[in-house]
Amino acid sequence: MYYSTTYHSPIGLLTLACDGGNLVGLWMEGQKYHGDTVGEAMMENGGMPVCCAAKNWLDRYFAGGKPAVSELPLAPVGSEFRQRVWSILCDIPYGEVITYGDIAKTIAVKMNKERMSGQAVGGAVGHNPISIIIPCHRVVGSDGSLTGYGGGLAAKIKLLELEGVDMSPLFIPKKGTAL
Repeated sequence: MYYSTTYHSPIGLLTLACDGGNLVGLWMEGQKYHGDTVGEAMMENGGMPVCCAAKNWLDRYFAGGKPAVSELPLAPVGSEFRQRVWSILCDIPYGEVITYGDIAKTIAVKMNKERMSGQAVGGAVGHNPISIIIPCHRVVGSDGSLTGYGGGLAAKIKLLELEGVDMSPLFIPKKGTAL
């Protein structure tokens, strides 16, 4: 059984989901793939300890703190490949960005492959079911484009600015998946 609750954040209403002991989802209102990894109805229960811990984490994050991903028990549902990508996302330092290509190179090494598709990585990043905490907003295009964020480009920019990312080399693409 899955449980859900909501959280009012500076970027809008967030839905948190847990399986009782682990956080399995955190989605922004209107986010692409909202709730798709849960696969069944969620019962509203804002008192679940893991959801309370996640809300506390979010309070500190939005107040400018740097809570660690490791503070929460996370159990995102996805394939082995997606799990590998999400694990790399968890290692991106607060206030820094990485490219899809950088992640693809890291995955290729871990899988003992010559190379890995940046598009495959982009698909896994886009299906991250625990937004913000697993920081997919810290991934940008190799040319500095702010692209590929399921929660919307405005939310991605606000999160990066909150973290103090130098936005000067980054830009909004004229067309692409972020728009």
